[in-house]
Amino acid sequence: LHFLAYLILVFLLWFAVSPDQKVVWRKAVVWWVFIVLTGYGAVDELLQGFTGRNCDVMDIVANIAGAFTGLILLSVLTFWPAALLVTGAVIFGITNITRANLAELVPVTNAMFHLFAYPIFSMLWICYMHLFLSLKPPKAKWLIAAIAGPTVLLLTVKLFSVILGKGFGLREVIISVVGIAATITLIYLVALFHKTQEPRHKTQD
Repeated sequence: LHFLAYLILVFLLWFAVSPDQKVVWRKAVVWWVFIVLTGYGAVDELLQGFTGRNCDVMDIVANIAGAFTGLILLSVLTFWPAALLVTGAVIFGITNITRANLAELVPVTNAMFHLFAYPIFSMLWICYMHLFLSLKPPKAKWLIAAIAGPTVLLLTVKLFSVILGKGFGLREVIISVVGIAATITLIYLVALFHKTQEPRHKTQD
């Protein structure tokens, strides 16, 4: 969880600093971002000693590793494609890799995670399909491609859940599918509405 949390944090901080540019290691802003997150992670862990929890050096290492991994990704990819990759990795990691089981600890949080995580991935997927597919809504091929991305992720995550002995989680799948379907349907309907408005605008012109 620490690794994934700081992987997300570095993206949020970079979005606030310079989302339109890749990470360039020779620029001071990159190292300031890294120092801020490293310092925050260390202080956060040290303060746990005052709340009855133990300070774990490995958690600090995980924080640093997450932040550094995020910066490496942002040096290779632009912000939004990297965000798509990280979102998929976070969904996979929280579902299958983390020691904490959200379904057992906080069922409501687990449901909310699946309800929002997959729609976020779906929106990012749809935004960047045009990088490798010349498809636009509301064409049927676009709809198939839009559904394919999050569906493949969901099936992959659940396949590994079964392999790792965590179970299929039918309730989680249903919640995820509802979120994916609602997101894609909304985007499709908006695109369809704009499509129907085009002839009117042309006529007025």
